Amino acid sequence: MQEPAIQYIAAALFAVALLHTFTVKQFERLSHRFPRHAGMFHLLGEVEVVFGFWAIVLVLSMALVVGGDQALTYAESRNYTEPLFVFVVMVVAASRPVLMTVMSSVNTIARVLPLPTPIAVAWLGLAAVPLLGSLITEPAAMTIAALMLAPQIFRSQVPESLKYMALGVLFVNVSIGGTLTSYAAPPVLMVASTWQWDSAFMVVTFGWKAALAVLVNATVATYVLRKHLPVVSASAASSGARVPIPVVLTHLILLAGIVIFAHHPVAFLGLFLMFLGFTQAYERHQNPLIIKEALLVGFFLAGLVVLGGMQQWWLQPVVSGLEPVALFFGALGLTAITDNAALTYLGSLIAGISDESKYMLLAGAVAGGGLTVIANAPNPAGVALLKKGFSDETIGAGGLLLGALGPTMVAAAAFMLL
Repeated sequence: MQEPAIQYIAAALFAVALLHTFTVKQFERLSHRFPRHAGMFHLLGEVEVVFGFWAIVLVLSMALVVGGDQALTYAESRNYTEPLFVFVVMVVAASRPVLMTVMSSVNTIARVLPLPTPIAVAWLGLAAVPLLGSLITEPAAMTIAALMLAPQIFRSQVPESLKYMALGVLFVNVSIGGTLTSYAAPPVLMVASTWQWDSAFMVVTFGWKAALAVLVNATVATYVLRKHLPVVSASAASSGARVPIPVVLTHLILLAGIVIFAHHPVAFLGLFLMFLGFTQAYERHQNPLIIKEALLVGFFLAGLVVLGGMQQWWLQPVVSGLEPVALFFGALGLTAITDNAALTYLGSLIAGISDESKYMLLAGAVAGGGLTVIANAPNPAGVALLKKGFSDETIGAGGLLLGALGPTMVAAAAFMLL
């Protein structure tokens, strides 16, 4: 399957898909300009569709070049555990009982802090929830944080530039906030077993530095946003009657089981089916599940798995040929154009890589995890849940890149200087 012709086609399609992510706003504007073809332009303007669409083009191109059987074999050889898990955990984490529990806890803490409640809630959403991702996994933290912050920050009354700044902080903080354990962040998971890094090692080597950067980023962002936050703190889960404790406990137990079995799709999909049955049985205690949004994110990540799997031929030589400091900045930059988990996985295949290079590779990969939609697996979930708060209901890749530069520099400084 790694024939030169296919490799070049895959690299070209990957580049086209990357460019497509930077032009989604233009497609959305074309849908208003040409209403006759609005459906097609709107579809191409959905950032979650981009990589899935071009992955299909890649598989069809393979079928034409090397035959349908080989193309199908390649598609079936990819590991889709991560897209499936992100789909499942998004739906469960966004359910009303889980979200109400988190929001209740956040509001309780916010009332204790010596700050106005809206400011405290925004700060906790940008700081505490991303760090919570080290326990409940980054995709779950992204889902909860996005739904918490949507009525606080991502509103029409807030200037667009500040929303991009907040989005960049959220994405960077989630990317680095999962480094306190060895299982919650996809780029860490890819190397933890091979390099024998456990959670204790992660806390001592990466976690405390990441936590400091998260607190700095969240504090700066909240200070800048303070005048634009609602006078009364809005809650994404405040509507509706109280949920009975047994229902809440059932949801939390199912979520915990899904997180524990995050790398065993048969197990977490079974728990997800139980969750769906339970929500149907107690529908009066539920909000509509975010099935559509989660499916789109799963489609995006699955497309990234298919397209990214054909980039090893040029990525691995780049990664293996860099000295430690250059590797840090190389990883930080490459993460913007490829999933950071794919990047660290390639690093784990390099024989005899030094401990310093291991550190620099992972540090660069997680520090750059907020620069683009594809840089970190949970980012598409954040985009799907927050894009309605932006003009044209799309998130521009250029705006995200600019918004993430500041928090990325803080994260990079923490890993390089502390």
